[in-house]
Amino acid sequence: MLLLGLTGSIATGKSTVSAILTSPPHSLPLIDADLLARQAVEPGTKAYHQIITYFGPSTPDLLLRLPPPPPAAKPQDEKHSDDKPAPKGRPLNRAALGRRVFGDTEAKKRDRAVLNRIIHPAVRRAMFKALLYCYVRGCWAVVLDVPLLFESGWDRLCASVVVVAVRDPELQIRRLLERDRAQGGGMTPQEATERVRSQWDVRLKAERCLGRNGAGVLPGFLAGKGGEEEARGLVIWNDGDKAELRREVGLVMDKVRRKSPRWWSWVCLLVPPVGFAAASWQLVRNLLDGWAWERRRKMEKAKL
Repeated sequence: MLLLGLTGSIATGKSTVSAILTSPPHSLPLIDADLLARQAVEPGTKAYHQIITYFGPSTPDLLLRLPPPPPAAKPQDEKHSDDKPAPKGRPLNRAALGRRVFGDTEAKKRDRAVLNRIIHPAVRRAMFKALLYCYVRGCWAVVLDVPLLFESGWDRLCASVVVVAVRDPELQIRRLLERDRAQGGGMTPQEATERVRSQWDVRLKAERCLGRNGAGVLPGFLAGKGGEEEARGLVIWNDGDKAELRREVGLVMDKVRRKSPRWWSWVCLLVPPVGFAAASWQLVRNLLDGWAWERRRKMEKAKL
């Protein structure tokens, strides 16, 4: 089964690309890390209580206020009002939590790291369960939609990685503000800038992704052919309209299918030793690619 890692940055169009990949003619199953993260912090979960314990005392608006019951509500429904909490607790105010952890200050970076340590283990468990389900079903490929694909190390398990990026940072901020207004939010330009800067620069992610193709990164036979024909690292530049984006997604999937045809997935599924050997080699190569890229980045910084 081909693991296709999909990542990007906020407001670069990653969600639009995932919607295209899950629709005909591609119709790929999707494992959405953002959706799993929201489910992981629903009222009553372990992560929910950990977040309230750490952030609650210093974040007064951490929990959403529930609307009062309608006048004709039954007496037992009154427990859902603000005076009497819901059985499992009031939902988290994601906007308030975002203001708490997104930013460049040391305090916000520390709080963001704490939040990640709470959420990531639960999301990893849910993702492995979903992957096992897709494998048992005999899926040719599955899309791993993970915003922090490189940061969390999930790229090491992926045969191919696609980064959705924009060349202009201002376009990214403008799209974020437009999306927030469409959802009825009140995000300021400063808050939008902080959210964008709190993540890896998407252009750096694109560079890291293309480094998976081996051209000029790994020595000798490990380097492979090099270039995007390797289909291990592909970038979709989403600076145009949706029609252009759909065409770019089609071109990317053509490259992925040529590199990993459906018959090869069935061989790996039906002959477990072959699948295990292929997966092991893929993991080793991804680790070597990542190590070589990090070393090159350090050498470039040392020259500055």
